[in-house]
Formats: sequence, structure tokens, C-alpha cells
Amino acid sequence: MSESKDADKLWGGRFSEPTDQFVERFTASVNFDQRLYRQDIAGSIAHARMLEKVGVLTSDEAQQIISGLQEIAGDIEVGNFQWSVALEDVHMNIEAELTRRIGITGKKLHTGRSRNDQVATDIRLYVRQEADAIAGLITRVQQGLLELAEREADTIMPGFTHLQTAQPVTFGHHLMAWFEMLQRDFGRLADCRKRLNLSPLGAAALAGTSYPIDRHFTASELGFDGPTRNSLDSVSDRDFAIELAAFASILLTHLSRFSEELVLWASSQFDFVDLPDKFCTGSSIMPQKKNPDVPELVRGKTGRVTGHLVSLLTLMKSQPLAYNKDNQEDKEPLFDLLDTVRDCLKAYGDMVPEIRAKRDSMRQAALRGYATATDLADYLVKKGIAFRDAHEIVGKSVAYGIQQGRDLSEFELAEFHQFSETIAEDVFDFLTLEGSVNARNHIGGTAPAQVREAIKIARAELQARTAD
Repeated sequence: MSESKDADKLWGGRFSEPTDQFVERFTASVNFDQRLYRQDIAGSIAHARMLEKVGVLTSDEAQQIISGLQEIAGDIEVGNFQWSVALEDVHMNIEAELTRRIGITGKKLHTGRSRNDQVATDIRLYVRQEADAIAGLITRVQQGLLELAEREADTIMPGFTHLQTAQPVTFGHHLMAWFEMLQRDFGRLADCRKRLNLSPLGAAALAGTSYPIDRHFTASELGFDGPTRNSLDSVSDRDFAIELAAFASILLTHLSRFSEELVLWASSQFDFVDLPDKFCTGSSIMPQKKNPDVPELVRGKTGRVTGHLVSLLTLMKSQPLAYNKDNQEDKEPLFDLLDTVRDCLKAYGDMVPEIRAKRDSMRQAALRGYATATDLADYLVKKGIAFRDAHEIVGKSVAYGIQQGRDLSEFELAEFHQFSETIAEDVFDFLTLEGSVNARNHIGGTAPAQVREAIKIARAELQARTAD
């Protein structure tokens, strides 16, 4: 491609002097929007076929355009295409090259459309493609969680509130909490995809076009559910990008919570898990260090993604209808957000199945902190004592245990009788870790039987999802 075409702006007829070189660089988007070339060419091919169908292009003209666009796509794929800042964006670069290759017929391609509906269509196509890829990556992380949860369905660890030991839970149950977060994230993404899958093509600049176009045809050609319903909204809407960014922010918030726990658990203070070496790094000065860099970086990237959501919201907040040049600023945050989400999900998809639980450390931690205190209170209630009275009895028992440096399960029966004569020998069946978790044997409970049932249901849901 020759740079001599740069002087020939495709919209230059109105202007009497060339664009200032700084303004040309300042307003150009080709350095980042060239990644939309596949979507741009697909949209142009669908538009050409539609123009042939309605009689605006002859069959020969449409075929010349389609063949030329396919050749350009091939050249871009192999890196044999010269992008020009002077031609501003991906759309003008491709159209100018098409005209250079096939002559005046290339100038007919833009009949009945505008760059406004063209870019709106390209972005929707791109986001739809990325949404499908992200959906697959979420599913992969969930599959890894199910694999790990099944291995650890019986592994007992302390459950926390306020980062204080609360009650015993199974590690498998904890992992299934992460699964449920991602399940909701997947649903949000699916909802977003439904709303974005409408075609703006044919809305033209803002008011539609006087040519006899067939918007249902182009929508079908491009795999959309149908055309958008209002031309003004079609070219100026970026709700789908904002909604995707909101989904991504919630998803990364969940991954950040996972990361925080993994960082804590991998520390020597917790010593609950061992992360694979290939997902960690060492210290340049302290040879003993094994730093959980991947979880830490995912945690850090959450701020980056949430920042992009704020950026897109701020971009759109004051725009009058219809299209404004401001909207050029939607692409860089959107592209970076999508890249970041994919990378974080890939990291977790690779890492999760290889996490190793340190079962003894988890169990020992669950034995500290009086994790079965609630079980003792429940025991007393079942013996006929009002819950508030039971709560006070257990509180005094715990205070005594702290003074003695012993867990409730280590008490003698006579020691319990200091606080309540109602307590009998059978209390020790309720104060074991296994007794505590097995007692929560209901839907949503931490009992191993319930964890395995939850895994079974979840696997069936993922199988149905991947079969669709």
C-alpha cells in the first residue's frame, strides 16, 4: 500500500486545506482500532451482499468488492498491510485500499451506510466474540473448582467471619462458594450478550438512509438476532460496552476475593495451601521466598478493570444524541478490559486444579479458636434451654477455655457442669470437627454429603451449558 493515498481523504471534498499534522495524529484511532479489521470486513461483506440483493450493486460489482475485501483480510492476517494514520481509522484504511485495488467499484461500498453505524456494528461484533471467549474461560475455571472441591469434600478447615475463626467448614464447601460467584458472573455475561446482539448497520449517520436497504438481511448475515429499532440510539449507544465493563468489574472483584484468600492461605502464618511453583516467583534478595505473584496481580488488576468501567460511564454521561467524536475513546478502555479479563481467567483456569490443600494445617487451625462453640449452643437449645441463655453458658465456657488454654472438645464433663448441669456425656459427639460439619446436612450446608451433591448438580449445569 502506498502512502501517497494519505493526501486523499475519503471525506475531503468539503475542505480547502489539509488537516494539521498534530490534529491528524491526535484524532486518529487506527493504532488501536485496527484490531477490529475482521469485524469491519465481515460487516462490509454483509453490506455489499445486501446492496446486491436490493439492486444498488450489480452481481459483478458485489463480487469484486467481496473478493477484494477477502484479499485484504488475508494480507492483514499475514502482516502484509500498511496502516496509515492519515486515513484515521480501520474503516477508512480498508476502504481506501479496496478502492486502490478494484477501482471505482470500491467507492460504491459505502452506499447507504456511515462510519457511525459501521463502527457501532464492528464493536458489537467484537464484543460478542470476546464475550463468547470469556464465557468459555469462566466455565474452565469453574470446572477446575469442581475438580478441586471434589478432592477436598471431606477436608475440614476453619470458616471465618471478620477473619476470625467462626465455625468449621469443609474446604470443598468453601470452593463451591467461589463456584457460585462465577455462576452468577456467567449469568450476567449471558444477559449482556443478549442485549448487545442487535445490528446497528443501516442506521447510517443518525437518521437512516433513503436507499432501499434490508436491515434484517444484514443482521442475519452477521449472526445478530435482528436490527436495532432507533437509528439515533443505534449509532450513539454504548450501553453494551458499559454493561460488559460492569460484568467484568464484578467478575474481577470475585477473582480478587479468591486471590486475597489464596495469598493469605499460602502464607506461613496460615499454611493452608501450596500454590504451584510455576505460578509464583522468588525474591531477588531473600532466597527462601515463594511469592504468590499471580493471585496478587489478579487482585491488582481489579482496580484497572473497575477504572475502565468508570471511564466508560464518564465518557457517556454528557453526550447529546447522536454520535460524537468522544466515542472514539470507548475502544482503548474496552480493549484493555477484555484483554485483562481473559488473561486473569486463563491464569485461574490453569492454576486452580493444581492447588494443593495442606489438610493437617487446616485441621489444626480449625481446632483453634473454639470453632464448635455454636454447636455447643445448639446442643443446649435442643436440651430445652433458651438460645440466649445457651449463648451465655457457652460464652462463659469459652472464657474458661481461654484461661485454661484448651478447646471445648478437651474439657472434662465436670468442667462443663460448672456452667450447666444440662450438659451430658453425649455433648462430645457434637464438639468434634466431623460432628460439626456433618450436622449441617441440608441444601447449602457444609456437610461433605451436601458438597458432593452440590458438585453433582454443578457438573450437570456445566455440561448443559457446553452442550448448547
